[in-house]
Formats: sequence, C-alpha cells, structure tokens
Amino acid sequence: MAVTSTPQPTQPAAPDAAPAGAAPTRRRTSRARLTAVRFSRNRTALFGLVLLVLLFLMAYVAPLFYQWGYDELDFDAFQQPPSATHWFGTDQAGADLFAMTARGMQKSLVIGILVGIICTVLAALVGASAAYFGGWVDRILMWVVDLLLVMPSFLIIAVLSPVFQGSTWLLFVVLLAAFSWMITGRVVRSMTMTLKDREFVKAAKYMGVPDLVIIFRHIVPSMASMLIIDATIQVSAAIIGETGLSYFGFGVQTPDVSLGTVIASGTPDAPSFPWLFYFPAGCLVLIGLSIAFIGDGLRDALDPSSSTAKARPPRRDRKADRRGDEIPGADANPTATSSSDVLGTP
Repeated sequence: MAVTSTPQPTQPAAPDAAPAGAAPTRRRTSRARLTAVRFSRNRTALFGLVLLVLLFLMAYVAPLFYQWGYDELDFDAFQQPPSATHWFGTDQAGADLFAMTARGMQKSLVIGILVGIICTVLAALVGASAAYFGGWVDRILMWVVDLLLVMPSFLIIAVLSPVFQGSTWLLFVVLLAAFSWMITGRVVRSMTMTLKDREFVKAAKYMGVPDLVIIFRHIVPSMASMLIIDATIQVSAAIIGETGLSYFGFGVQTPDVSLGTVIASGTPDAPSFPWLFYFPAGCLVLIGLSIAFIGDGLRDALDPSSSTAKARPPRRDRKADRRGDEIPGADANPTATSSSDVLGTP
C-alpha cells in the first residue's frame, strides 16, 4: 500500500525580506548629516570649533563666577601682574583686565555675528533679485552696489559714529553691515544668472509660483554652501573691523567696553606692562583663528571633491597597504588568482 504525502502549502515570502545574497540596502543620508560627518573628519576645523566654544564660555560664563566686574576698581592693585586674585592683572586705574576682556569679547562676538548674518541675508536678497528680475531692477541695484563699493566706508563710519554717540550700539552694527555685503552680492548675482535658466526654476515659473517664493525656496537654497562660508568670513571681518574702529575711538563708546577699547587703553603701557596688551590682543587673534578654521572646515565639508571630505580607510587597512608597498613585487597584479585558489587545494 503506497503512502502518499500531501504537499504542505508554502508560505509566501515576506514582502520586506531581501532575497538571498542581496546586499543590504543603506539608509539615505541627509545632506546635513553628511556635511557634519565630513566636518568631523577635519581636525583643524574641530579644533577651531572647540576653541570658539571655549572663548564663548570665557566671555559669557566665566564672568558669572568671577569676583570682579568690568566696571569695578581695585584701589589696592594698580598695574599688578596676573595673579590668583586678578587672572589677567590690572590696569593703571585698578580695573581687572580679565573682566574687561570678557566684556569686550561679548560685545565683539555679538557685533560680529549680527553683522555676518545681516550681510549674508542682504547680499542674497539683492544679488538674487537683481539677476532674477533683470532690466531696470538689475541696473538700479547694481548702481547702488557700485556706489557703495567706491565710498570710503571707514571714513564714513568714523564721521557718523560721533553723531550716534550715547545711543544704542545696534546702530553701529547697521553701519558696519551697510558697507560689507556688496562683493558677496555680486557673486550671488552671477550665480543666479546661471541658476535662473535651470529646469527646476522654469518649471516653477510655468506652475505659477510667485517670484519671491522661487527666489527664496529654489534659487537661494542652491547657493547655501557658498552663503554659509561667506557668513563665517563676514563674522571674522566684522569683529576685526569693529575692533579697529573701537581702537581709534570710532566704535563702541565708553562706558561700554570692546576689545578695541581694551587694547587701545593698554597699548601705551605695553612695553613696561605687557599683560595690558597681549591678553586682549591674544583673545582677538584666537577668535579670528577659530572662525577661519571653522570656515575652512565648512568649505571642505560642503565640497565633495575635497580631500579632507573623503572617508579615510581603516587604520588596519592602511598598515596593510604600507606593508604591501615594502614587499617587492607585492600586489603587482591584484586581479590574478593563485593556483591553490583555482584547484581548490588548501
């Protein structure tokens, strides 16, 4: 008597199951995360970021726990060198130099960041609008840009600063930003001239999207990498410009404090009391270096062809490659197979 076996119903494969031998699919990485990964590979950029964070902590957090304020005087310590009581020493009036330097860094950092943001936004708006609309809009906006480029900005700010003396320092930010965006605006205009003829811009026009929406949603985001790098450059340039103007008495006015005013007050006594000049000037140099390192790191992270943005092989593989280079004839023909591989012998 033959025994017949009933076939068992086969279960259908799960729709999400990958076929055997297929490579696992990788999750799509966002551009922001990819840029952060590339930035983290740049040690110089990471050093600049850490240094800038430490300077921010020195400017905003350290004064909260420090016993001296920038407007307080120690009548028992005139031009004293750095000590446990006065970390950066004191000046000829008995003011604590660390407290004044921290206060000056607060003002310089805030002014630099605000000027950098305003300049980048203004350059993107004017440059993109001039190239997109063209015609009389382009001619008028470029005439304004050319006029501001030939005007002596330092002299104009020096003449106008006494007029605003006693008012808020935000007017000084407006004056600095008004003469710092023109070159970037021209660069944005030239880039927009090529972007406005691309297919995605034409498609948005045919769909009836408003012009301002096209500029801010399609054209300006296409230049985000360049604008981010330019913003870092503008911040550094604004800090140096504000310090220079304050050094000559045309920037932040007393009783407020800036790095420029602190450096200016300590310059005459610098040969005899060097801490009056080197500590605030050193902080200014560190701020400029940290922002420059961050800007270089962002440029490399946003540029896929940069050597620092590419992934490095693991350390073990690099050692193996170096050992292979030292052996004569090694890897002469990497595609060739040995006889043991062909015959299947161990």
